[in-house]
Amino acid sequence: MRALITGITGFAGSFLAEHLLAQDNIDVFGVGLAQGGPGHVAHLLDRIDLKSGSLNDAAWTYEMVKETAPDYIFHLAAQAAPSLSFADPSATLMTNILGQVNILQGCLAARLDPIILIVGSGDEYGLVESTHLPIGEETPFRPTNPYAVSKIAQDMLGLQYFLTHRLRCIRVRPFNHIGPRQSDVFVVASFARQIAEAEAGLHPPVVHVGNLAPSRDFTDVRDMVRAYWLAVRLGTPGEVYNIGSGHAYIIGDILKMLMSMSRVSLTIEIDPAKLRPTDVLEIRCDSTRFFKTTGWRPEIPIQQTLQDVLAYWRQRVQVKR
Repeated sequence: MRALITGITGFAGSFLAEHLLAQDNIDVFGVGLAQGGPGHVAHLLDRIDLKSGSLNDAAWTYEMVKETAPDYIFHLAAQAAPSLSFADPSATLMTNILGQVNILQGCLAARLDPIILIVGSGDEYGLVESTHLPIGEETPFRPTNPYAVSKIAQDMLGLQYFLTHRLRCIRVRPFNHIGPRQSDVFVVASFARQIAEAEAGLHPPVVHVGNLAPSRDFTDVRDMVRAYWLAVRLGTPGEVYNIGSGHAYIIGDILKMLMSMSRVSLTIEIDPAKLRPTDVLEIRCDSTRFFKTTGWRPEIPIQQTLQDVLAYWRQRVQVKR
């Protein structure tokens, strides 16, 4: 079997590559940006076939899809940070929507019939009212940032290509996933990086934060990529599945857990630059449909995830010194 992972050099993509390589009889192909290098799959280059290029380039994408002829496509490549989508909404929309169109058109052009995992986001639901908690797949979309709008477009394109062209698209809406290798533009990684740098004496023992009041549904990235593999094997083409832990963690409590693991005493300061124009108070996922379809449950406890994230950033800081 041949699996193609777009965004393989990134956070979730690299863990998915490792998970697929641990299965039997799967050849793993991946797409990463040429200027980004091997990223988080540098240790896997002798076991994967890495293609460097831009999914926004239709001709290149068509040829790449034809050449790899995958049985499974995991479309993870995206501009994934809501905060960055405010700074450059046009680039976020272009990257996320056009890249997926080119992948789907490439399958049609090459007359391929892979199972295609369209990775949306729990952020599609946006400004969710408390009466809609936990969030099921029928909850209305009320997006609060350009990233969420781009993910809704990807989600609906997956459905449209299934209905129109019978491409076997399975759509998932993963809620917040965290773990080692995640960029520090995301909240948990930002906390861990600041703590690791304070421990190393690189800056005063202060953690700069945004709004600590919201609650978010966090899942370990290693549990999430396991869910992606189950989705393509057991999911129904044309269907959509929420994936999350079903538990909402207050951001402030996450910070307290990380600070309790710190080797130095820390204080907290609000950074106005980290405050978003809008913040949903609570996000909690209802994954009942996915649980019933696949039997998936998250297995890694939040404390273990946070310990691993902090260990990752401590190592990063030591390498930089």
